Amino acid sequence: MHSGADIAEIAAVVGDPARANMLSALLDGQTLNAGELAFAGHVTAQTASAYLAKLVAAGLIACEKHGRHRLFRLASADVARMLEEIMAVAATRSRRYRPAWMRDEALRAARTCYDHLAGQLGVALTESLAAHDFLLLDQDGGAITPAGARFLAELGLDLAPAGGTKRRFCRPCLDWSEQRPHLAGLVGAALAERCFALGWIARIKDSRAVAITAIGRDGFRARFGVEVPTAARA
Repeated sequence: MHSGADIAEIAAVVGDPARANMLSALLDGQTLNAGELAFAGHVTAQTASAYLAKLVAAGLIACEKHGRHRLFRLASADVARMLEEIMAVAATRSRRYRPAWMRDEALRAARTCYDHLAGQLGVALTESLAAHDFLLLDQDGGAITPAGARFLAELGLDLAPAGGTKRRFCRPCLDWSEQRPHLAGLVGAALAERCFALGWIARIKDSRAVAITAIGRDGFRARFGVEVPTAARA
């Protein structure tokens, strides 16, 4: 069991607004350099360097060296889940001021959460899979049914390699904007990757929001019975 001191240590690192902004900038699962993270945190390069060292030491981010360059990413899917759930709690608070990320309709409509889909789109896909008995999901984890495995295979997902990894195969992730779970784990990541590959969704520069293409609107409707949010349409 973790002690209060362990929790307080992580909370103190995340609790600084600049460091929280830097972590949020990495929530799309991609890597950024120190300059980009300094910009995200609204701090100087020197301050960003010190903050990045703290985040690495706390095990919240990882540093990859490419020659003379250093790139940073979230250390794991568990860190992404922690951040998303903090955002979910923050979104329920009654306050006069709501930060831009809470008011961004594109983010609320469709976005990436680390390497899986979130927002109205992510939740709708998850609920569609569950409604068709393709997915069994509870608070602790989830499973794909045999019918679900066939459905996902027909969509082009290859889940066979998943057995050789330590990462959770299938699990819920509480969505901060919808206050309902979306699909995470290896299955959630594979589904997002396939949607990008099919051209159903496209990344929006400098944002975790994703745009849903015309092909995607037809695909989500035909395959999942999901009507995509207007704010996410390309």
